[in-house]
Amino acid sequence: MQLVNTLLFMLNEMSPYILLGFLIAGLLHAFVSQPTMARHLSGTGFRSVTKAALFGIPLPLCSCGVLPTAIALRRGGASRAASASFLVATPQTGVDSIAATWSLLGPAFAVVRPVAALVTAMFAGVAVGRSESVDEPSSCTVSPDAESQEPGKSFMAKCLSALRYGFVDLVASIGGWLVAGLVIAALITIYVPDDFFASLGSNPLIAMIAVVIVAVPMYVCATGSIPIALSLMLKGLSPGTALVLLMAGPAANFASFTLISREMGRKAASIYLGAIIIGAIAFGLTVDYLMPASWFSVVSGGMAESCHHVHFELFPTICSAILASLLIYSFVRRRNNNHLEITDMTQNYVIKGMNCPHCEAAVTKAIKGVEGVEAVEVDLGTGRATVQGSPSSEAIASAVRAAGFDLEN
Repeated sequence: MQLVNTLLFMLNEMSPYILLGFLIAGLLHAFVSQPTMARHLSGTGFRSVTKAALFGIPLPLCSCGVLPTAIALRRGGASRAASASFLVATPQTGVDSIAATWSLLGPAFAVVRPVAALVTAMFAGVAVGRSESVDEPSSCTVSPDAESQEPGKSFMAKCLSALRYGFVDLVASIGGWLVAGLVIAALITIYVPDDFFASLGSNPLIAMIAVVIVAVPMYVCATGSIPIALSLMLKGLSPGTALVLLMAGPAANFASFTLISREMGRKAASIYLGAIIIGAIAFGLTVDYLMPASWFSVVSGGMAESCHHVHFELFPTICSAILASLLIYSFVRRRNNNHLEITDMTQNYVIKGMNCPHCEAAVTKAIKGVEGVEAVEVDLGTGRATVQGSPSSEAIASAVRAAGFDLEN
């Protein structure tokens, strides 16, 4: 029962922001052209990562809600560097959490927090940019007739396109990873003792490392992390340790790391995670050893109710029900699409390079155009194409390569 309650609590905390992220992703896909995205966020240098960080800091998105928006940026032409910068900056803060930080922890925390998010995001973006090869291919091939690039579409048609992309296509693409990450984060949340940090003593560096080890894998929202940080300080831990939680907790969790590994590669995901950890500890030590302690003093009268209290409000519950319905619909839709009867005329191919619904659609269209193909189903999750008919394997391979992908030998 505790696991169920924790899952429901975390789902309620996350679902409004995840749905907002899906909506923003859909709007970016429908209303921002790929050339525009590429012009501002395609570079790997200082300017593009700074733009991405400044764009992300005010958005009220958590570490899970930011994922669909970041994926849409990446698939729309943003570089890995800019995408990583956006992923680090956005969940650490937002206009809502800055106001809440001021009210509970004071103005010093409210100023240091977004500054730390900006610097850490720029560091991550530049590091990812320098790790990329100049001629490294994009991780996602977008079909040239993508909906967002069709000329002359009406405003209403673009709105419908945004809703379909955000709440159907993206949910199908990342829903399974999101659920897996949510379950793992809930298990970590249950089995890590509440007094784990308080038992570490008064050594700030050891306490910061412990906070990172526990906070990075599990989900904690930017606003929900504030009362937890306050409780750490009231238990005697340093303001720098509290800042580490405010930075590292919201910036990453298991779901975000797995999805980033899939979308941008394990190297970029490792740099992203390393930048969060290094940045959080560096700013934590700066607060403890280089800034006046009086700036960060707190009193118990400001203690807020912990976000770990299970309290189901109406709006988050409705959002959770909507998100659960979208995930179930995506699962049923995928199951219903897998209906080809396996016969002697059925061939299976493993496609390399598919990363999004546009990739799946492009491969399906390419294979359908091959002479002798009677039906085709492409599964984005497994990368497998099931073809019914009597086409030659060479023709299938040629069509797939022409679409920008490849067959696994």
